[in-house]
Amino acid sequence: MNHRTLTILISVVALCVVALCMSLAPRKVSAQNDPAKHDEKEPVAPVYNPYPPGILPSDLNSELARVEREVDFIEGRALARFHSLPPLKVTNQPPIFQGSGTEAIETLGELMNYDKNISPNKNQACASCHMPYVAFSGPIPSVNLTMIAYPGTSHFRAGKRTAQRYPYAPFFPVLQFNEVQASFFGGNFWDSRATGYLLRNPDAHQAQGPPVDTQEMGNPDTACIAFKLSQASYRPLFEELYGKGSFDINFPHDTEDICETPGGASVFGTDTTPVKLSPEDRIRANEIYDHWAQALDAYEQSVQVSAFSSKFDAFLANKYTLTAEEKAGYDLFRGKGNCNSCHLDGRSTAPTPPPPEGTAPHSQDTGAAASTAPLFTCFGSANLGLPLNPRDAFFYQTKPDSFGFTANPLGFGYRDLGLGTFLRSGFGSWASPNSTWTQFAPTNDGKMQTSSARNVAMAPDKCPSTEAPGPYFQKEFFHNGYAKSLKQLVHFYNTRDVFPFDVTSGNCPAGKTEKVDCWPKPEVRNNMDMTIGKLDLTDQEEDQIVAFMQTLTDGFTRPYANRDTFTGVCKTGGSAKTQGNESLIKTPHLPPCASAVCGVPPLPTTPIP
Repeated sequence: MNHRTLTILISVVALCVVALCMSLAPRKVSAQNDPAKHDEKEPVAPVYNPYPPGILPSDLNSELARVEREVDFIEGRALARFHSLPPLKVTNQPPIFQGSGTEAIETLGELMNYDKNISPNKNQACASCHMPYVAFSGPIPSVNLTMIAYPGTSHFRAGKRTAQRYPYAPFFPVLQFNEVQASFFGGNFWDSRATGYLLRNPDAHQAQGPPVDTQEMGNPDTACIAFKLSQASYRPLFEELYGKGSFDINFPHDTEDICETPGGASVFGTDTTPVKLSPEDRIRANEIYDHWAQALDAYEQSVQVSAFSSKFDAFLANKYTLTAEEKAGYDLFRGKGNCNSCHLDGRSTAPTPPPPEGTAPHSQDTGAAASTAPLFTCFGSANLGLPLNPRDAFFYQTKPDSFGFTANPLGFGYRDLGLGTFLRSGFGSWASPNSTWTQFAPTNDGKMQTSSARNVAMAPDKCPSTEAPGPYFQKEFFHNGYAKSLKQLVHFYNTRDVFPFDVTSGNCPAGKTEKVDCWPKPEVRNNMDMTIGKLDLTDQEEDQIVAFMQTLTDGFTRPYANRDTFTGVCKTGGSAKTQGNESLIKTPHLPPCASAVCGVPPLPTTPIP
């Protein structure tokens, strides 16, 4: 290759890289994106990319575009449902929308869930990170394999945890401290921060987070949601349900510019209400935001999302017989594997009555169901001792972006203390609404919510498994996405304390395979759950537990809504034991997590490494 040809080739490659970066670059303010407002002398915001090579997946741009198309398609289905709704008829005292009220409120929540216009750049819906074909969790296999959290409206910003599933979250109770058990139960989200203290509904409370999260939909003010809903095509449905005067708000002339600038921008300083409303209008905007949350919760409670339509539900109704592998896995799940000590299966601990009502062969507890709709969670939290995941995008966001916002000034000095951080109103969580809870923070550091095991194995119809060799859809498991298959998840529970190594991820000794016979040290050593880690399950028994967990996937007794909308590519090959290990990277040098670095007071137990 001559010099001239090489120069041209390098130039073409450089232009392609710039084009990719610019397509992902955040917009600075609305004026930059409106040709009528554009000032040619205004400098273009520099591209914000704090990541070293290998953190962002190479197909991120095309995959984000794919998900946007899928969101648009499902939104079209929701709009058709909206337009086919029967007229709302108010009757009774108190007033009730007779006959069609339930469908109307669920449809409103569905429309909100797929509305990209809610975000400043009009490119981010709630569903962008929570698609139905994976039980409303992360829809991009390469993101699940690499950067863990999903890009927000400003695409180089990303959070620090996996996209938690919607189904059955509406059934979690308001967060409470149980004095007898000295434990917290309830709330929503990984760190239980959505307590439900005001709405008395944790799931609705959680729905108020992403629209104003700097790393997600990124609005700078909750009033922006009221402003954007006032412009939505489904505004008439909102007004039918909540009143014709709901949007009688005098929005300032600069509201649109403010709401098209992502939250955290230095122009806002510490102002969390940059949309300047009168006290009366602020109350109306707050009411709209509460209704936003309630409608989304209604959708998530609906049979479209929390369906109770799995093989296990059919089994409880005596309409399905578990296979030998599924039955063996179920016995292990509530026996040797100790899974249902946290993921409660709703069964009794006493034998069923004698025939003909029931049988108890060989003294086996066949237990009449204590709950015919078990949620497979105890609503509590635990520190499982997971290793730090060095691929987590949050660790690298240490520099100001083009808006002057720095997501994580602590870098790799940050530790995700979960519930403990929330209880002390610490960095990376929400403020706690209860000052008496602060004293319990040290004994809850590292604890994350016990999610429902239902739908943990859901994958798109065209990629029917989460497990290699597939065809499978690459998911991520646990709060930091460390496990890449259910086999790895069960193996971690089984062998965490059998193969411990004092190394960080990506640095297992020669001859050892990470996630197989090497588990790096925990990110947070404090308060580790010691009921797991050495369960003595065989390889076959691990597989049987996975087979049982797959019976918890909705869509068996009736189709699961919108599970057919995945337009991506399935993966094949490899082994579920080492699935995703090709994405492992060495953990950079980790500074000691002193209290000043982690932003927490000194801990009374073993220091966090």
